[in-house]
Amino acid sequence: MIRLSDRNRWLAGVAAAALLAGVGGLLIGRSMTEPAATELTEEAEGEEHGPEGFIAMTPEKLAASGIASERVVLGSLMSEIIAQATVTAPPEGQALLTARADGAVVRINKRLGDPVGAGETVALLESREAAAFVADRNAAAARAQAARAAANREQRLFNARITARQDLEAAIAARQTAEAELQRANAAVSAAGVTGGGRYLAVRSPISGRITEVDTQLGAYVAAGAELFNVSDPRRIQIDAAVPATDAQRIRPGDRAIVELPTGSIVEAAVRSVTPAVDPQSRSATVVVQLGGAPAGLTQGQAVRVRITPRGSQESGIILPEEAVQQIEGRDMVFVQIKGGFQATPVSVGSRSGGRIEILDGLRAGQTVVTKGAFVLKSQLGASEAEH
Repeated sequence: MIRLSDRNRWLAGVAAAALLAGVGGLLIGRSMTEPAATELTEEAEGEEHGPEGFIAMTPEKLAASGIASERVVLGSLMSEIIAQATVTAPPEGQALLTARADGAVVRINKRLGDPVGAGETVALLESREAAAFVADRNAAAARAQAARAAANREQRLFNARITARQDLEAAIAARQTAEAELQRANAAVSAAGVTGGGRYLAVRSPISGRITEVDTQLGAYVAAGAELFNVSDPRRIQIDAAVPATDAQRIRPGDRAIVELPTGSIVEAAVRSVTPAVDPQSRSATVVVQLGGAPAGLTQGQAVRVRITPRGSQESGIILPEEAVQQIEGRDMVFVQIKGGFQATPVSVGSRSGGRIEILDGLRAGQTVVTKGAFVLKSQLGASEAEH
């Protein structure tokens, strides 16, 4: 028979065992649930920050950031020709308006920078030559009319067998001469721009464009051939690149060219022609580069840089601006455009020349790489990693 003291000790032991079992279960439960919570947190952070080296970029943010990118192609520093160039107007894209005869400027219809249409009158000259042109035309018209009447009369007489054939042929020749003289007089009046009843000469623009230069003023008396206005069509441009004579010998029409815009972006172009002569002062030949239209950011007279790749050149690597390669954690990196943003990609670099760098490994032709503003992406990447 168990005594009371022994029974109390037995109940206390049972209670202690139950307490220990409950605490152990609680600890086991916590150890099983904590790793799962940790895994969920890490997964959520991975989804929020994306893969390592990735920078998200929306189209709106990209447009406002000033970042420029370029599709890479195979090339070589030895084959690429870099030249300074000037944006100019082709022959059909500019016009010089001159005075066709002596006279005084009595009206100017356009100011500097104003648009002008083809055939539009820019200014009027009051000139005695205008009256002379009209008088010559009127006299030629009278002679032509008399010659036509004489030829018709000789034709009737010949048909009536009154005059000889030679008289008819002489009348016909005289009529043709008089009509040719009338055509010449009409052309002279039209070319001189005679208007206002033979008092004024109109200065008209042969092309559409804008007034880029004004070299006269009201009341000025100008001589025939004086330069009065310059007109240029901003939609028509070409690039004139100054290339050393030794490099110009490697360039042929149709060679691929890249025009670097002041904004940092680039425009595809092609070589149109190469001048056979060399400028005696600069010792360089002029290579004319033709663009497909007039891209925004290019105006006549602007200085740009051109990269020309002659056909048949050895293409063993990828050439980028030095700005495109950034040092990140001791490694050379470029930012490759992918869906939703840019990915920092390690590359192996080679030689450098003229602000250009050769990429030996890490990129392939056809990828789009940031060529301007890569430092901005590097800063954003560093800030993002520090925050993370």
